[in-house]
Amino acid sequence: MKDLYKNCRLCPRECGVDRLNGEIGFCGKTAELSLARAALHMWEEPCISGEEGSGTVFFSGCCLRCVYCQNREIAIGDSGKIVSPQRLEEIFFELQAQGANNINLVTPTHYLPHIVSALRSAKNNGLKIPVVYNTGGYEKAESLRLLDGLVDIYLPDFKYFSAELGKTLSFASDYTDHAMSSLAEMVRQVGKPVFDDRGMMKKGVIVRHLVLPEQVEDSKKVLKYLYETYGNDIFISIMSQYTPLEAMKDHPYLSRKLTDAEYDEVVDHAVDLGIENGFLQDGEAAEESFIPPFDNSGV
Repeated sequence: MKDLYKNCRLCPRECGVDRLNGEIGFCGKTAELSLARAALHMWEEPCISGEEGSGTVFFSGCCLRCVYCQNREIAIGDSGKIVSPQRLEEIFFELQAQGANNINLVTPTHYLPHIVSALRSAKNNGLKIPVVYNTGGYEKAESLRLLDGLVDIYLPDFKYFSAELGKTLSFASDYTDHAMSSLAEMVRQVGKPVFDDRGMMKKGVIVRHLVLPEQVEDSKKVLKYLYETYGNDIFISIMSQYTPLEAMKDHPYLSRKLTDAEYDEVVDHAVDLGIENGFLQDGEAAEESFIPPFDNSGV
């Protein structure tokens, strides 16, 4: 499976470089597995974090280049420690021993061959907690099929409905097309939501949508598509946590926080559509303190 790093086409960028022999892909990384943090995380949706926390593993690099990225330090590949797939498997068991409700793989797709290998071995060796695949939504359905039977919960973003927004904010005019096709594959794999008696999700899909300043109408289109396509077979997490970082200080609309009125309008639209399976977020989430330190903790 490591050969997939040669002429790499794991993500929609399909940059075709030989990452196995040290070339750097659009993701900013070679085939060497690089992690920036592995620790319990308390700030996911309630059915993911619970009281004990979600066992998050943050991978270095990303196939998107969102101009407002909250995790830019790792997204561009500047942070992280090289580890082996065997060490990745050990980390899964360490997080399980710490009481994690799940293993939460954050921005993982550019390392799919390593991840598939580590998950197969871990499940064979006694990993019991669910596996969460936490992604920006810019995926190839073909690549996701490699995870069939290994992932229990998909946690993708659905950032935009507008191709123009995908182009200007993430340098991916085809973002929405891939978000649609990959979401269909995710739902096919894991089916309808399943919870345990504590209310923790065991299987299912939660789609996250971050409401951006001045993009209320696009957010409404995203919610309409999701609900009309999947109804209550998925959960929708409507997020208000957009944080204007220093790099956005001169942007025409991303230089400010989302207003309560903008967020409330999107939430009201969700109610009007009939969305019941969802999560909301209060304004306190729009703080940089909610961004964890990418200091190689737990790696």
